[in-house]
Amino acid sequence: MRFPSLAALIALALPAPALANSGTVSVEIPKQAVRNYRKPYVAVWIEDSSGKMVKNVVVLHDQARLANRWLPDLSTWWREGGRSMDMPADGISSPTRAPGRYKFGLSGLNRLSPGKYSLVVEGSREHGGRELVKVPFRIQRGRASSGSAKGSREVGRVSVSIRP
Repeated sequence: MRFPSLAALIALALPAPALANSGTVSVEIPKQAVRNYRKPYVAVWIEDSSGKMVKNVVVLHDQARLANRWLPDLSTWWREGGRSMDMPADGISSPTRAPGRYKFGLSGLNRLSPGKYSLVVEGSREHGGRELVKVPFRIQRGRASSGSAKGSREVGRVSVSIRP
């Protein structure tokens, strides 16, 4: 009968370093100095290093008033996986927001493999423009990660913070 070595027993007793399993996203919707202002539709998702959507975070849209009418204007999100979603999506969809800074929680990141990812924020406004902001970050065992970027018109400062 073989007995495990002392090193093997110690390795089993020690907890394995955890992957990132939560975090926060902060998105700024800038105030626009225009006469006919409409709150923007905003989609936030995570894509892997090949550019494939791996997780929807939040979609801000006016479901009650306009249903899904303007969601295709979030053209990148729509092509990457938005069109296949049933809206409203529980835990993902939410009403549009007025200008300001908003925080959203990230959960379930432990399902993602360690590596490079990007947080993507796309904003589109009726009678306005469309803008896409990408924030690179990493998921690493036992390590925190963060990143930020700033849009130029429809999306303001965007940041992501990952906790181990």
